[in-house]
Amino acid sequence: MEDDQITAVAIQGNEMAMLREKASIDIQVSTAKAYPRDMQKALSNSIFTVTMDVETASTCTYSVPRGGKAITGPSVHLAKILMQNWGNIRGETKVIEIGQRDITSQSVIWDLENNAALKVEVKRSIMTKTGRMSDDMITVTGNAANAIALRNAIFGIIPRAIVDKVYEASQKKILGDEEGFAKRIKDVFAGFKKVYGKEEADVLALVGKAKIDQLTKGDVVVLIGVGQALKDGDVTADIVFKPAVKTGADKKADLKDKQNPAGDIKPEMP
Repeated sequence: MEDDQITAVAIQGNEMAMLREKASIDIQVSTAKAYPRDMQKALSNSIFTVTMDVETASTCTYSVPRGGKAITGPSVHLAKILMQNWGNIRGETKVIEIGQRDITSQSVIWDLENNAALKVEVKRSIMTKTGRMSDDMITVTGNAANAIALRNAIFGIIPRAIVDKVYEASQKKILGDEEGFAKRIKDVFAGFKKVYGKEEADVLALVGKAKIDQLTKGDVVVLIGVGQALKDGDVTADIVFKPAVKTGADKKADLKDKQNPAGDIKPEMP
C-alpha cells in the first residue's frame, strides 16, 4: 500500500483575510450572546455621559436650515455615546465613491446580539460656485458625510425611545436653571461673533426673532444646534446665513415702501 500523499494548498491573501474576518465576527457574536446588554444600564450610562457638563451636552444636538425652517435633532456625537454604551454592536463607515459632482459615504451598523444590521449611504456635493472642490476640501466633505451616515445608521439600530430619552436629558442640561439659561444665551451670541463674525441681528434672524428677550428655550437649543452643525460640517456658514429669498408679496411691499405719495418710484441711494 502506497503512503498517503499530503498536498499543500496555498490560500490566497483575500481568502485568508476573509477567514480571519469570519473568525473575528464569530467570536464577537458568541461574546454578545454570552454577555447580553442591560438596556437600563446602557440608558443610565448614556444619560450620565451626556449630562456630565454643558459642553458635552451642547455637542449632542444639531440644527440645519431647510425650506425656511430649522431641522433640529440628536447629533453624531450623541450617536457615538449611545453606541459605546449600548454594547454588542459593530460599525464601519467609509467613503465608497468620489464622483465628479458628489461624494458618497456608506455606514454599516450591526447589532451582534439581535442580529440586526443596517446600511446607510449619504451623498454630499463637492461642487462650489467656482467649480470642483480642492482635494483637501473633498476630504473634509467626506468626513462630514461619514459622520452623517454613521449618525443615521446608529439611530436606525438603537430604539428611538432610548435615543429620545438621552437627547431630552442633554437638552435639559444645556438650558439649566434661569441663571444658567441667561449665560447660555450670552455664550451663544459670543460664539457666533468670535467664529463667524456675525452680529446679534444675524443670529436672531436664524430663529425669526428681533430681540434677545424674545428668545425661548427652544430657540436657544436651535442656535446651539446650528453652531454644532457648522462645527461638524453638516452645513456651511454661507448656507446658514444666506439671505432669505423674497416672495412676490415681499417684493410688492418693498416696491410700495419706495413710492412717494404721487406714486413715483424713489431713486435708490448710491
